[in-house]
Order: sequence, then structure tokens, then C-alpha cells
Amino acid sequence: MPHNTIKVASEDVKSTSPKTHIKRSRLGVWDFYEEIEVDRPRFALAPLLSKLKELVHCLPYLLRMFKDVLSIPGCPPLVLIYVVAQLGGALVPAIAIWFKGQLLSITQMAIETRTVDKERLIRIAAGRLTCTVASFFLDQIRAKVERPLNAHIRRWWALHCFHAYARLDHPTYNKTEVKRQLQDTTDDYYGQSVIWRTIELASDIVSIVTRLVAQTLVLVQVLHGQPDGPLLAVLTLFAQVLVCAADMPILRSTRIWLAKTVDHDFIKMKGWKHVVREDLHRKEFVVGNLAGHASSEFKKASERVGDNDTDWSEWGYLIDWPLPSIWSVFHQPLAQLPQIIFTLRAAQYPMSIPVSLASLSLIQDAASKFVWSFQDMIYRMRGIEHQLTAVKKLYEVAKIPNVIPDGTIPFPEEASQIRSGVALEFRNVSFKYPDAEKCALRNISFSVEPGQLCVIVGSNGSGKSTILKLATRLYDPEEGEIFFGGHDIRTLKLYDLRQAISVLFQDYTLFPLSIRDNIAMGDPATAHDDDRVRLAARLAGAESFVDKLPDGFNTYLEPPVSTEYSSTPEGQTLFTGRKVNYDGLREAAGVKSTEAAALSGGQMQRLAVARTYMRSVMQEHSEVGLLLLDEPSAALDSAAEHELFDRLRKLRGNKTMVFSTHRFGNLTKHADLILYMDESGIVESGTHEALLKRDGEYARLWKLQAQAFV
Repeated sequence: MPHNTIKVASEDVKSTSPKTHIKRSRLGVWDFYEEIEVDRPRFALAPLLSKLKELVHCLPYLLRMFKDVLSIPGCPPLVLIYVVAQLGGALVPAIAIWFKGQLLSITQMAIETRTVDKERLIRIAAGRLTCTVASFFLDQIRAKVERPLNAHIRRWWALHCFHAYARLDHPTYNKTEVKRQLQDTTDDYYGQSVIWRTIELASDIVSIVTRLVAQTLVLVQVLHGQPDGPLLAVLTLFAQVLVCAADMPILRSTRIWLAKTVDHDFIKMKGWKHVVREDLHRKEFVVGNLAGHASSEFKKASERVGDNDTDWSEWGYLIDWPLPSIWSVFHQPLAQLPQIIFTLRAAQYPMSIPVSLASLSLIQDAASKFVWSFQDMIYRMRGIEHQLTAVKKLYEVAKIPNVIPDGTIPFPEEASQIRSGVALEFRNVSFKYPDAEKCALRNISFSVEPGQLCVIVGSNGSGKSTILKLATRLYDPEEGEIFFGGHDIRTLKLYDLRQAISVLFQDYTLFPLSIRDNIAMGDPATAHDDDRVRLAARLAGAESFVDKLPDGFNTYLEPPVSTEYSSTPEGQTLFTGRKVNYDGLREAAGVKSTEAAALSGGQMQRLAVARTYMRSVMQEHSEVGLLLLDEPSAALDSAAEHELFDRLRKLRGNKTMVFSTHRFGNLTKHADLILYMDESGIVESGTHEALLKRDGEYARLWKLQAQAFV
């Protein structure tokens, strides 16, 4: 049966805490659970003091932020103009109230003397007009300054965040708490950085306080001597502030709740919506002829759900809408008191009606603006804790300690040490990945001499890739030692160590940059040498297919910036009768229907190999002494694999090479050392011929793979 009626029922659910009980309600397809306090304290001071303490702790970071902003080239004059415009805009309303008071004084004098000071009246009118014009221009000046000031700050902030991200090592970056901290600092809301929003918030609060103080002082001066003026002002303000206070979090209870749905049909509808709307599923959806089935299933589920197919956001008003309180009950009577007093006074003193009416109008207008400013300040004060905490995190993120400590010994001491390769030795190394239960390596020992070719062979999960990761100090072993060029790897400077290594991981990455930049990244020192980039691509067998791409080496495989379109959808018929079509615009702008270049897995792997060649196979390049290659032929066919192995062997020169693979290919025949691994560790080691003579597990698997080609 369809759920055509909205059920709102509630029941108490047993709670794990004796101080609370859980109330469960049904809202459409949603189960709503709310925690109700049994003995709720009226007011707790500790949380407020804790928040104040946190704000005080954040103040040094706020002062540092302002100091840094003022040190950004071009910012000091813009900041000065922005502050002057803000404070000027805050004073204009108070000046306008003063002019209204002067007008009230003229009105009172006109009633008493039957004369009007025309010159003074003209000056007042001109003053009020000037206030309006000044307010307009100050707003325009502030708006004009905001854009370049925000741009300067955003650029500085982006550079700071970029450095903070770039300096983190692999295990540190993958920590959940670090990712959360980075996410908080890189929050970019419509092009406004954390720094700019904090400056804007601080300046707004100062501006509002200035406006409130100025308006109060001017209002007191204007109403001084007016009949019943102070009384009317107090009553009017009291009525407005009372309602405003009712919305303050400190005076309003916080509701702790959770909402979930277990309605099978509703969940099924949401699932089918994802299927038809996301690109991820489109290929199999189309090939599987699923359109009819999907529509049928969605319709059946929709009919069973009925009118309750709403997201939780549509129920939010029932939860967040506050119940009528004592504050709002007294609002209307208090709001009418000034009118009642004015009526009584008018009845007692008929001649004072014009002055009293003008006073009442002035007071109500001023009170309305005063309360609006007060509400605006309260609203902004709610966000000050979040903003100051974000600023604190922004500076602290640059001090996040890396899990992998840097060494102190430079490497190599002499350039000649690295030209003939680098020795690599593992001594009783054991390692377990973070949050893993099982060791990836246990008591592993082996030694590779300078200039040797070592091939690590084994099945997936045997630890081959882990050995390469430990050799580059992506991680440090839990037990044992690793020696690089005769030095304990922990003692070497990380930059020098990684500069002496060229590595291609099995889970290689193609960056969201151009193909040229992806290859050039292999050797940043020669990144601008286009001939070198092209040579690396040629050696990897990538030049031919890259040249066929529309943009050649400037092609982006995954463009980081997409083409933007207007909000009018393609295919829509306008009121003029014209159907919207973006083909002409796309043709004029040179935009293709799909902007991402589609390459095969083998082609993308060739690009990754080209990046490795860029750094490691040029004979004149002396900084690299160790080549680490992890399954570089996984996506290549047999012919391409043979070509790759042969080229790697010939072009490595005197460099040490450690090559991991699960295939027993041509490269193993030329290896100086073969390490055969399984999940227990290194089972056999030696040359190809020696291992075949031993007739062990390596020989058995070699013969099995060889039979596939007989």
C-alpha cells in the first residue's frame, strides 16, 4: 500500500544514560530520534568559559594574521581604504539620526513660535541628502576595494596552504585527523578564503559596535528634553530587544537529534536516481539495456512510497522551528505601549501632538535600526569562534610533524659514488601498514650490490611493492635496518635520498596536468627542455600516440578546470521559439563534446614509464643511482613488455635496478639477483640459472609460464 498519509507518532526508547531518554517519532519515511534530558540544568557556565578560553587562545593567531596581511605587497593601502569605508559607513546612520533630531527641534520651534528657520531647514535637508550620497559612495568604495584585497589575500593564503600540503609525508597525509585539519584550512567559499572571511567578520563586528555606540549617543542627545522621549525609547527598545534575545543560543535550548530511514522503497528510489544521473554507471547502464527496467523499478518503488518521497531537508522546519515562548507572548503588548503612551499624552496635551508624533517616529525608526544592528552583531558573533579556530588551524597546519623524521647526513659525499650505482641492503626488516592487522613484511634480508640488476618475483600480496616503498622511506620499518650506499637509511637527508632514486610504482599516478608536464615531472631540473621530454616519450613508446592527440603534448588527460555553461539547459525552447543549442558556441570556442582524452591502460602506463625515463635513463644524468620499478608492464601486452624490459636493461647504464614483477619474463634471464617471494617472505634467491638448477618453486612457476607460450 502506498504511504499517502504522513504519520507523526512518538514513543519513548530506552537510553544508555540515566540522565536522558530517547524519544522516537515517525515523519514520513524517516525515523526521528531525539535525546531528552531528564534533569536539565538551567544554565551551565563551564561550556561558556571553555569557549571564551579557546577564543583567548586564538587571539595571538588573529594578531599574526593581521600582521601577515599587512606584509603582503599592495595590501596596506587597500586595508586602510577598506577600514575607513567601513567605519564611515558605520557613522552615517548616527549622523542621519542627528539630522532627524534637528528636524524635530525645528518642528517644535515652529509649533511654539509659529516661525520656521528656512536656512537651517535647508542645511538639514542638504545634510540628510549628503548622508544618503555618502552611504552610497562608501558602499561602492568598499565593494571596489574588496575584490583586489581579497585577491591578494587569497593568493597568499593559497601559497601557504600549498606549502603546508606539499611538505607532508605519505603516512602523515593519510592520517584522518590531518586530512580533517587540512580540509578545515582549505575551505574556500565562493572564492573567499578563511583569512578574508575572518577579516571581513572582524571589520563587520567593529563597524556594528561603532554604529551602535554612535546611534545610542546621538539618540540620547536628540531625545534630551523631549517630552516622554526617554520613556518611549526605553519601551520601544525593550520590546525589540526582548524578541531578539529569544533567538540567542545561550537562552534557547539545543536539541540533540538523529534522523534515518529504513524504508526499502525510498532507499531503492534514491539508488536508481544515482544510477541514471552519474557518469560512473552510464556505460553499463546503456550496454545492458537497463532504461526500461530502471523506469519500471523506479515507478513501482515510487508508487509504494507515495507522497513521502522527500529528503530530510523538507522536514527540517518541523524540527528547527522554535515553540512559542514567553518572550514572544509579551512582544506584541510591549510593542503597543509606546503608541498607548503617545495617545494618552496627546489627549492630555493636544498641542504637543505634532512633536510627540515626530518623536515617536524618530524613536521607532532609531530603535528598529538599533535592534537590526544588534541582531546583526549577535549573528556575526556566532561565527567568530569558528573563524578564529580556522585561523589557528591555518597556522598550525604548517607545523604538523611528519611521521618520517629527516636525517642529517648528506648523500652522496662525492658525485662519483653514485655514477656506478648504489648498494641497497635490508637486514631483518619487518613492517606492517598503519591500521593493518597483518605484517606486509616479516624478517626480510637481502643485499644488492652497486650496479646490479635485482628482480623481485612473486605473487600479489607477497610484499614486493612494500620493499620499494621502504627503500624510498615512504614508510619506516618497525623492526630491522635498511642500508643505502652503506649508510643507515634513517640517517640520510630525505631530499638527498629521494634525489638519488628514480621510482615507478605499480599504482602510478598521472597528474591532472598536461602530458608534457606529467613527463617533465620526472626531472624538475630539466622540466623546460622540450627535446628531453620528447626523447623520454619516444623511449617509452608514447611519442607516436601522443602526437595523434588534438593538443599533442599539451593534452590534459583529466582537465582540472571544466568549461562553464549558462544556466539555460541545452534543448530548452525559449519564448522566442528558438531551441537552445550550444554547438555553435562550442565550435567557436574550440570546445569538444568530451574534454578528457581517453587513453588505454597501456598508453597511460607508457606515460608513467616516460616520466621515469626522463629522470633515470639519460647517461649524463648523475644524480640517480638506484632505479626502482614496480610492475611497470602490468598493462602492456607481451611484445610491449619485451620491448620495455630490453630497453630498460640497455639504458640503465651502471645504475642499480630493483625490478618487481609477478611475471617470469625476459628480464629475469639477465638479472644478477632474483628474489622469489611469497607471503612468508623471501623463499629463494640467486641467478636465473642457479634457481632453475635448484628446481624449487621458482623453477616450477617458470616452467608453468613458459608452457603457455609453447
